[in-house]
Amino acid sequence: MREQPSWDPGAYARFAAQRSRPFADLTFRIGAQSPTLVVDLGCGNGPSTMSLAHRWPDARVVGVDASESMLEAARDLDADGRVEWVQADLREWDPASLGQPADVIVTNSTLQWVPRHLDLLPTWVESLAPGGWLAIQVPGNFDAPSHRLMREVAERHERAGELTAALDLPAVGEPATYHRFLSRHDCVVDAWETTYLHVLDSGEGDHPVLDWVRATGLRPVIDILEDEDELEAFLEPYAEALDEAYPRTAEGVYFPFRRVFAVAHTERESEG
Repeated sequence: MREQPSWDPGAYARFAAQRSRPFADLTFRIGAQSPTLVVDLGCGNGPSTMSLAHRWPDARVVGVDASESMLEAARDLDADGRVEWVQADLREWDPASLGQPADVIVTNSTLQWVPRHLDLLPTWVESLAPGGWLAIQVPGNFDAPSHRLMREVAERHERAGELTAALDLPAVGEPATYHRFLSRHDCVVDAWETTYLHVLDSGEGDHPVLDWVRATGLRPVIDILEDEDELEAFLEPYAEALDEAYPRTAEGVYFPFRRVFAVAHTERESEG
């Protein structure tokens, strides 16, 4: 079983405005009016989960994440203890542990780290209350220069075997993949994709795209290259390649980022 990468809440929060947009676009499509239980799978450092608690103030809200450091940041953010924060690997998390059916399950920018995550979706759909909602967002940019160059630099590093294995991430689906799969489980499905054009300015460092991926896609590399010289031997050519692929302009550094979305609404009727 693949180990989860380490996470740095501070690094992840650097681009909070840009990272929060897909979550807002995803949850906008959820039509639940007065849910009793809302679950955020892969809640990270907590701001998005807290937004769910604000949207549905009468709901029980649960945030689940595998990273203790992210959950510590989430708990610090949740001064009033509004959310139940749970540490669990999503491959092992049991919806029955909630003690009641969920009306809304959200998983945002998480399933790309979960091998065979399609196999988990039927269980999550079945755990929903009648008329419940499952909302998914995953990055769809693994062929973008940011990730392609990462793999190319890894292949030239002296620890290429370890790095290329660590960067062999689980595949994510296309919008049609999630639409077809969820439609087979008594759901009405809305699936789509969006490419966001992030403009990273000079105030975000000399290498803003590198800073972005340091908090996400580059984490497996950082975990392996604990020696400073080994890490620098990776970062120097990678930063140079990123700067060429994403040149600075008068407006800033243009960083397109494709994301894939699916929102499923179960058609099961209440037995009551």
